[in-house]
Amino acid sequence: MAAMKPRTGDGPLEVEREGRGIVVRIPVDGGGRLVLELNDAEATGLREALASIEK
Repeated sequence: MAAMKPRTGDGPLEVEREGRGIVVRIPVDGGGRLVLELNDAEATGLREALASIEK
């Protein structure tokens, strides 16, 4: 039987380089994390898209 682990979204946003990619771990409401693996071009595109959002 697998161990039951709590699925919480607690914790900080994490970004780190792993190999040739960039891994982003985003805590989400309701528990768990959204994990994205991006290459450099995708990370740059995401940064530009987020920066273009008006405050």
